Order: sequence, then C-alpha cells, then structure tokens
Amino acid sequence: MKRTAKAHWNGTLQEGKGEISTQSTVLNNTNYSFKTRFADGIGTNPEELIAAAHAGCFTMAVGAALTQAGFTPGDLTTDAVLDLDMAALSITAIHLSLVGSAIEGVSADKFKEIAEGAKANCIISKALNVPITLDIQYQ
Repeated sequence: MKRTAKAHWNGTLQEGKGEISTQSTVLNNTNYSFKTRFADGIGTNPEELIAAAHAGCFTMAVGAALTQAGFTPGDLTTDAVLDLDMAALSITAIHLSLVGSAIEGVSADKFKEIAEGAKANCIISKALNVPITLDIQYQ
C-alpha cells in the first residue's frame, strides 16, 4: 500500500507560498507558508501535519489494542504537541496526552499499559526518531 501527497512552493522562504494536497483530497491545495510554519498565518505546516498524523495513529492504535485485549473502546481523545527547536531547525520531541472514558471493565493500570504499548508500536511513533512522552487520564 502506498499513500501519496504533493507539495508545491513558489518564491523565497519568507515571502513565498505553497500548497499541499493529499491523495484522499482531504488536503486539496491547502495553503502553507513561512507565516503558517513559523508565525500565525492561515494555513497548515509540515509540523502540524506530523502532530495530527501522530495523534490519529496513536489513538487508533489504542483502540485496536483495547479490542485485542477484549475490551470495547469507548471515547479516546489525544492531543499531540510537537516541539520544534527553531535554532536547530529540528523536531526535538512529541508529547501525547490521552483521555479515555466509557471503556467497560478496564482498570486504570491496564488502560495505561495498553496505551504505553500503543505509543511504542503505532506506525507513526515507529517512524519518528524523537523522544515521545505520554500522559494518560482515564475517566
């Protein structure tokens, strides 16, 4: 299976602009620029997309792991915060915050164990070469 995306850029780093599109067309000529990446412009940026991909992948992995362990997943919500070191121009870490609720029969300890396994084994986690931290709330 292959997934594809396309980016186009025109102009200098600070004054230029570009568009990002995905195979699914969820992103279709979505704007990105220096301002959307390093300030507060309207559009997206590569780091935001990595954080979104990680949040989505990890949350699905938790749901899959709960199912494999015999539990019916309820509500799972993940926030992903990507740290970008502007001086080094590198991603230095990603922090995931997971909130789970309405999962019948799972203890807080078992939920934490399952979530830690999902953090280590989700596809995006395995693709990244940065420290990944996790905090968990189980309601």
